Amino acid sequence: MDLSHTLRLAILLFALGGTAGCDQVSKHFARSELGEHGFVTLPGGFGEFRLAENPGAFLSLGDSLPNSLRLTLFTIAVGIGLFSLLAYLVFASRFSWPCFVGTGLVWAGGTSNLIDRILRHGLVSDFIFIRVGPFHTGIFNVADMVIMTGCAVFAWDLWWQRARRAPRQ
Repeated sequence: MDLSHTLRLAILLFALGGTAGCDQVSKHFARSELGEHGFVTLPGGFGEFRLAENPGAFLSLGDSLPNSLRLTLFTIAVGIGLFSLLAYLVFASRFSWPCFVGTGLVWAGGTSNLIDRILRHGLVSDFIFIRVGPFHTGIFNVADMVIMTGCAVFAWDLWWQRARRAPRQ
């Protein structure tokens, strides 16, 4: 893919606007509605909407770290990493479309969670919990779904590129 830097930046900012818009609105709704009612069970018992303010990372990893270390790792270091990833996405010369889209989605979801962390004193609002029989997820949010979708697209692209290069037998 050989797009101009301006077009790449525009695509990424569009992805961020959609991701952060949906994510922040859904988190606001969860904080205002679920904070009062506790939780809402999904039809068929397939999960719940329940508010959890997460001071840690994925699946609350690092939530027991001291506040200053959490601030350093999850706000400052992640912010620097996301800014670096944005620069790489805008200025790197060669990306396949799926790789660019997947990595862009990871950046947009991560940036939306970073916005939450900055505005909410180090916390990220999570509120979606899915359960199918004995299997269940951790509590997550819309930005997390965008991040996981981006990872899946990126992984699929790596697999596809490798499968195309592999000799046929």
